[in-house]
Amino acid sequence: MRQWLGRIAGAVAILVVIAGAVLYTPDIPVERLKPRYASASSQFIEIDGAAIHVRDEGNRDGPALLLLHGSNASLHVWEPWVRRLGDGFRIVSLDLPGHGLTGPWQRGDYSIDAYADLALRIADRLDIRHFAVAGHSMGGAVAWTIATRQPQRVTRLILIDAAAYPRGGATPLSLRLAQAPVVGEVVAMLKPRWMAARTLRETYAHSNKLDAGQVRRYHDLLRREGNRDATLRRVRTAVPLDPTPLTSLQVPTLILWGAHDRWVPRGDAVRLRQDIAGSDLMVYDDAGHAPMEEVPDKSADDVRRFLAR
Repeated sequence: MRQWLGRIAGAVAILVVIAGAVLYTPDIPVERLKPRYASASSQFIEIDGAAIHVRDEGNRDGPALLLLHGSNASLHVWEPWVRRLGDGFRIVSLDLPGHGLTGPWQRGDYSIDAYADLALRIADRLDIRHFAVAGHSMGGAVAWTIATRQPQRVTRLILIDAAAYPRGGATPLSLRLAQAPVVGEVVAMLKPRWMAARTLRETYAHSNKLDAGQVRRYHDLLRREGNRDATLRRVRTAVPLDPTPLTSLQVPTLILWGAHDRWVPRGDAVRLRQDIAGSDLMVYDDAGHAPMEEVPDKSADDVRRFLAR
């Protein structure tokens, strides 16, 4: 019996080693990623020990629009809007710390409050006093945090499938694994491209709209040196959102939502409309979690009309 148990344990160990070798994905130095994912409009602004990747694009004489991406994404998700809105607006986007080309920062604080503080400092560095702000998913929580704390600076608020309320139900397995000591570090390094593609397919209502370039970009930037460690820290130190300030928000607000969002429930969109007085809600029947990418024409047109009011 002991001999058989030993053989089984040995076989399991071999399988684990093989699986690790197949699934392991090393970090990528940022200098290898910049030539591919930085653009002519990219700049890197030093704040708290990090070079924040920022793009300042569009019509420099137009009203300013600040764009904030979601968890594990990057400023690249806003490219469809930049192409459609850049003629009339000055558009500023950034890779939040722990994401994209920015990577980790010495401050080590990846909370919503820290991100809101950073976004305001970027606006100050660019000499932008007043601006509209749009946020997607986690970036939506950053956007409404800015609007509730400094409403005198925010002219309009746009929330796209935004995080706003504590998560209900059981914690997803991916989060439980990330929060587990040692296990989280191991799982973070086992992220082959096909797994990244599966995550992105769940983001879209129609996964055939995804292309190989998007998958490669998402996977590459996820592996930017330090990003996965920063993600673990962010997940492990996250606190439930407190939506109470939303009920006192006076900034004109547009809520955009994908009807097939698998990540943030559609009920949150209805609740946001109820909590934010005078807000408007638009639901896209042919979109999932990222309408700005999946239905860029419709969503950009709605944003243009909202900002022009």
